[in-house]
Amino acid sequence: MNATAAATPDVRRHILEVAHPLLLRKGFTAVGLAEVLAAAQVPKGSFYHYFGSKESFGEAVIEAYFAGYLARMDALLAQPGTAAQRLIGYFRDWLDSQTGDEAQSRCLVVKLGAEVSDLSESMRAALERGARAIIERLARCIESGRADASLPAVLDAQAVAVALYQSWLGASLLAKITRDRAPLDTAMAGTRLLLGLAQPL
Repeated sequence: MNATAAATPDVRRHILEVAHPLLLRKGFTAVGLAEVLAAAQVPKGSFYHYFGSKESFGEAVIEAYFAGYLARMDALLAQPGTAAQRLIGYFRDWLDSQTGDEAQSRCLVVKLGAEVSDLSESMRAALERGARAIIERLARCIESGRADASLPAVLDAQAVAVALYQSWLGASLLAKITRDRAPLDTAMAGTRLLLGLAQPL
């Protein structure tokens, strides 16, 4: 393998990492390729060596975002404690990430979801795959909670997982619109009710 081929994945990853905060701040349409490549200090002519089009680049950004997000989610849901404690820990982390000062942790789905779903089928599908993977993990944790008796046995794991993800995604959007954490606090209270957890864990 020559040096150029060996470096390719690292350069591609670097472009995606640089693009992430730009897209979080400005959205997909408003960010030009020249801006991304200038920020990444990569020659403009080399872009198509790494991505076939701006659309495929956008899909790659979304996939990279979800890869990192799901790895963090897996780590949070693998923490010690009951399944109920792990779920609440995950949602606490979600709340903190959307209300802290670190913009890099903001939800890319909230920023890009409505915009790119109407622009690009491949980007919409990448968002859908990522959302489905999150819901699957939530459902598995809820099933574990039924098994370890930390959650009510009557819960429909899949339906509750979908409801929780929809609630938190909507709360994140409202928190962005209102610049107030209250929607996320409401989502946390609703999560406890939906999971049958009256007392804080």
